[in-house]
Amino acid sequence: MADYDFTAPRLFVEPDLREGTILPLERAQANYLLNVLRRGPDDPVLVFNGRDGEWRTRIAQSGRKSAELVVVERLRPQPERADLHYLFAPLKTARLDYLAQKAVEMGAGTIRPVFTRYTQGERINGDRLRANAIEAAEQCGILAIPDLPQAVRLPVALAELDPGRLLVFCDEDAPVADPVAALRGVADPAAPPPLAVLIGPEGGFSEEERAMISARPNTVALSLGPRILRADTAAVVALALVQSVLGDTR
Repeated sequence: MADYDFTAPRLFVEPDLREGTILPLERAQANYLLNVLRRGPDDPVLVFNGRDGEWRTRIAQSGRKSAELVVVERLRPQPERADLHYLFAPLKTARLDYLAQKAVEMGAGTIRPVFTRYTQGERINGDRLRANAIEAAEQCGILAIPDLPQAVRLPVALAELDPGRLLVFCDEDAPVADPVAALRGVADPAAPPPLAVLIGPEGGFSEEERAMISARPNTVALSLGPRILRADTAAVVALALVQSVLGDTR
């Protein structure tokens, strides 16, 4: 990322990307480029669609409130989606927005809402969740949009995890004093397995849920420290910890 161009605006687009393609912009995107950022004809814009890598385009303004982009050249190839699953109990809307954005920034390749006994709400706006994931990817130079499978109950989520995937279960009642040592004790940092991180609701997990999760093979329970963290804060802490010990930032 050292040579990445942070000065050019970056947009997610739906169409396939090839040299010479003309991309009509949605009105909100055109307004953002022309009026908010004050960009004009031939100014560069980076675009991606989650399939074809990242491309440099130039603005071809077609009116005061409309514009097109002309695709010029590919700058980066399309990488594989990150193989880190993030499972979380849904939160209230504003904090869910934050959580989705931070999970993308921290390298989650799959983001899945999971309903637990103490989940605060069971209404998930999938379009809003995707919009937040795309916004985070636009801002952070990420090319692969996370997979966003439908929300399910905790038993279903556990059953659908591959047995070979290490599940990091964040539980304030876990007796582990050193989470870094615990992670190193269950997996070799030099050859880590596929990973999943599970964060519960503000009310924590019920005893029955703790027993269900702990009974799953290839699972490690971690405490995130001496303080009780909000669920959205716990997400950032847990993902940073797992990525630094067993993930792609180690």
